[in-house]
Amino acid sequence: MSNSESKLVAAEKPRGFVDKLGADAGAEERIVTAVGKVYEKWGFDRLETPAIEFTGALGKFLPDTDRPNEGVFSFQDDERWLSLRYDLTAPLARFAAENRDSLPKPFRRWQTGSVWRNEKPGPGRFRQFVQCDADTVGSDNPAADAEIIAMAGEALEAIGVARDGYLFKINSRRILNGVLLGIGLEPESKARLTVMRAIDKLDRVGVEGVAALLGKGRKDESGDFTKGAELDPANVQKVIDFVTLPTESRSAVLEGLGRLVGDNDEGRAGLAELAGIDAVLSALGIDDRRARIDPSVVRGLEYYTGAVYEAELTATVVDDGRLVRFGSVGGGGRYDDLIARFTGERMPATGFSIGVSRLIAAQQALGIGGESALAPLVIVLAMDRDRMGDYFAIANELRQGGVRAEVYLGSAGMKAQMKYADKRQARIALIQGGDELAKGVVTLKDLKLGAAIASKLGEDREAYAKAREQVQQEAPRAQVVAAVQQMLAR
Repeated sequence: MSNSESKLVAAEKPRGFVDKLGADAGAEERIVTAVGKVYEKWGFDRLETPAIEFTGALGKFLPDTDRPNEGVFSFQDDERWLSLRYDLTAPLARFAAENRDSLPKPFRRWQTGSVWRNEKPGPGRFRQFVQCDADTVGSDNPAADAEIIAMAGEALEAIGVARDGYLFKINSRRILNGVLLGIGLEPESKARLTVMRAIDKLDRVGVEGVAALLGKGRKDESGDFTKGAELDPANVQKVIDFVTLPTESRSAVLEGLGRLVGDNDEGRAGLAELAGIDAVLSALGIDDRRARIDPSVVRGLEYYTGAVYEAELTATVVDDGRLVRFGSVGGGGRYDDLIARFTGERMPATGFSIGVSRLIAAQQALGIGGESALAPLVIVLAMDRDRMGDYFAIANELRQGGVRAEVYLGSAGMKAQMKYADKRQARIALIQGGDELAKGVVTLKDLKLGAAIASKLGEDREAYAKAREQVQQEAPRAQVVAAVQQMLAR
């Protein structure tokens, strides 16, 4: 072997990427399967698109089109830049434009898959993660937005979130545009984006913090100063009145927005949009406890054109002794300009994206959706290497009886095999040594129960010996499947 061939390579993965094994590897699939069944029940077809798109097709998703590797993972092929998809919406826009003559209008699709972002990783922030989207392309009817919201709520319930455990917050970008126009901020105004960013920070900095950012600026706890939009006090108050409207009743919010918007055409259009969404949600029985109109919701500052909405879990989790709200698990809205990049014609569209990885974390933290997709495992110990056929016959009978089972294939003794079973998180160890063979039985050891009893009794060996009959039992070889099933069921 040459020196170059013998050089060891570091066994490490790039930052921002994760390996998944066993139940963790199947967690995303379980969520997507449950969500997909709901989407298909509502009449949405599944779509799959390539993981790679032409970089130019990503459009607004690129932080800087002059630096194709900035924000996305890109490479050149025949002098054209290609990129791993940044999300699932840009590929949908390309697909809808490319097939616009053959697709039904409106076109309804759902899609899932990995997306990649060439950004600095951090806690809970990965460079590869899974999204699950549903979109309606070709309808400007607010009912399309309401349908997506209602369907997404049903999808959350399908993966174990209680009906009272989530809340959709809804707003319209057109309402916000109307308010900004009402205080003299035209679309080209530099202060406009500063105002929207200030509103988006309401949950983090509070009303006083937003007011400061709308005015001269704000100094945070570290002493850093953020320059404000420099609105005059009267206009600051108008924006504050807008974002602090009570949200407990959709009808009351609509009434309040009507007073704030006045005769502004853009704002009135947004108000009509929200009223249309409210009417359909009400007809579907979705009340204020599951969906509210919240003027503080901004989302996608340079992306959404109308309704915006996000779903948050209302349950709390314990973090260092503090109760912490889990927060958003998905969001979306109306993006009527995206497909026009390809066709030159405006095509209305709306959609919602579920953060699958976020939902997995929620399931683990909140104990919802509960059970692992992996059935309890039975390890058949190999006590005699000359009897491997017998052990495989036992395991095969178990599998035919619907039990997940494997035969130990290493070369270690019984003690090491039991450690292997523990490491595999097996529920039962099945043993048939010479004594069991002579008696025509097998020994079943309930590893889960044994661990629980050992933890409870600690060093009390005498008490543990008395409890042993609960943990370990013999069963006739001919009845092995029924005996294992009974032990698994208790």
